Amino acid sequence: MYLVRLVYASRVVRPLDDGDLEQILHSARENNKGAAITGMLCFHRKFFLQCLEGSRSEVNRVYQHILNDKRHTEIVILDYQEIVSREFDEWAMGYMPESRLTESINMKYSGTKEFTPFEMLGESCHQMMIELKDTVPIV
Repeated sequence: MYLVRLVYASRVVRPLDDGDLEQILHSARENNKGAAITGMLCFHRKFFLQCLEGSRSEVNRVYQHILNDKRHTEIVILDYQEIVSREFDEWAMGYMPESRLTESINMKYSGTKEFTPFEMLGESCHQMMIELKDTVPIV
C-alpha cells in the first residue's frame, strides 16, 4: 500500500457555527478511522485547510466526497505526494480553530499573520500544520 498526503484549501460558503464544526469533525473522525485516514483540519471563518494521509485509494475516495460537500467551494489541491510516513498518525482528524496563538506561526509560513491558505505554497501549508501540531493545543 502506498501512503499519500493531500493538502487542500477551500472557501466557506456560509458562516459555520460550533454545531456545524462539531458535526464535520465527528463525521470525519468516524469515517477516517474505518478508512485508516489521518490528518488535520484548520478552520478560519473564511477558509478550510486540510491535510489527509493514508492509502492512495482511500485518500482519493475521501477527497471525492469532499468535492461534493456544499459547505465549501473553490476546493484547490495545494499539495499531493507519496510519503514514507505519516505526520498526523495519532489523529483521525486533528482540529485547529482560528486563534491568536496561531498568528506568529501564520506569519512564519505566509506573508501575513492572517490565515490565507490560498496565498501559500502547499509545502508551506503542510509545514505550518506540523508546527501547529507540535506547539499549539489541538482540539
